[in-house]
Amino acid sequence: MAQSSITVTIKLFAIYQEVYGVSELIREFPPETTVREVLSKIIEEHPELKKWQKITRFSVNFKFVEPDTKLKEGDELVFIPPVSGG
Repeated sequence: MAQSSITVTIKLFAIYQEVYGVSELIREFPPETTVREVLSKIIEEHPELKKWQKITRFSVNFKFVEPDTKLKEGDELVFIPPVSGG
């Protein structure tokens, strides 16, 4: 029987963490949801993050991935916006 949803942990850093006020979200999505689709959902919830959309990098299970990467049950997705420091 096909899985009806997958659970993904979303780790938030920098501006994403500031906006959400937490460092991690646990969400359910349809199977084979892409990283891009998760980002779209995040931006839908907090439109002020749209300006970071094109410059955010992504990691799934500690490996950099492209936005069209399909997620699986239990994946850990990390949003990595540019950060400055000194």
